[in-house]
Amino acid sequence: MSVLRAQATIDLAAVRANVAELGSRTSAAVMAVVKADAYGHGLLPVARAAVEGGATWLGTALLSEGLALRAAGITEPRVLSWLLDPADEWARAVGADIDVSVSAPWALAAAVAGACEAGRSARVHLKVDCGLGRAGCMPDRWEELVAAALAAQSDGAVAVVGLWSHLAYADDPHHPTTDSQLDVFRQAVKVAEAAGVTPEVRHLANSAATLTRPDTHFDLVRPGLAVYGLSPVPEIATPAGLGLRPVMTLAARLALVKRVPAGQGVSYFHRYTTERETTLALVPLGYADGVPRHATNAGPVLAAGKRRTVAGAVCMDQFVLDIGDDAAAAGDEVLLFGPGDDGEPGAQDWAVACGTVSYEIVTRIGPRVPRVVRDLPVRTP
Repeated sequence: MSVLRAQATIDLAAVRANVAELGSRTSAAVMAVVKADAYGHGLLPVARAAVEGGATWLGTALLSEGLALRAAGITEPRVLSWLLDPADEWARAVGADIDVSVSAPWALAAAVAGACEAGRSARVHLKVDCGLGRAGCMPDRWEELVAAALAAQSDGAVAVVGLWSHLAYADDPHHPTTDSQLDVFRQAVKVAEAAGVTPEVRHLANSAATLTRPDTHFDLVRPGLAVYGLSPVPEIATPAGLGLRPVMTLAARLALVKRVPAGQGVSYFHRYTTERETTLALVPLGYADGVPRHATNAGPVLAAGKRRTVAGAVCMDQFVLDIGDDAAAAGDEVLLFGPGDDGEPGAQDWAVACGTVSYEIVTRIGPRVPRVVRDLPVRTP
């Protein structure tokens, strides 16, 4: 059997355990956010594992992601897709029983048209911009949107089933912006309900708020990063400290090991030069696979039994390690990140090294890296 150049191992038992842990921290229902191919982990297997772990909702950004869930036979949980544009297939969304977000009159009109074409009511979640400045209806236009949605509901075109928004500073639980956003959202809910909206769910909390701000939970929480076992508040707690286990382990096998003299330039532009005779090891992963180019002379790995740092520039298909006088051979395994069971770095270590967030580290792992799905034994964090 051939040895894989590289692979990302996806631990579905960890997905289930993480969702169960998140559910134990709230009385609200849990929506597992599986957008962006489940944060790079694989949409369908992760969605199924999340439902098995207790999620009663699934969340996607794109309608195509929600439709893929339905096409794969995932029909039991509710699905919300929230980043639709005027050219999207609103009728397909309605026909597939996918909830859609409405932030503006044009979106409500699109939902109504989709409902007419599909021959059934559209389930809509009205979104207010409570301070993030992205999607959502501005508060001064909120009453107008609510009134229009209720009129469409009275005609049978839509059912207003959700009221929602999104937080800007939840990763800093004590930031005053979260309190002000919460106040705006509560007021928006009050206005909508006074006008006659009786929502099934009101929802605001992301991963960080699910874990640190129970006052934001309402009827439904929407964890994303935490489902994948990564800490949304790394300055406060590690995954283990939150009862979570990282789901993805990224590994490769050395493609070449060789001795080189002192003064050997390494990789493009010789951004690393050997100080003495040493051993270089070639890892066949690069920025085409999702390894950040910013990991040049910075990215941490576990190789030949020790933590190492990328030596020189990360290339499209490969990068180099200086392993000194330690023994290694082509075919030996290198761990870029994982849960840390063998001393390997975590995705957060890569985020720190590259000046980014762990979300980007896992979502950028590209299609050249096969996902190997496993049900590994659950380990206590």
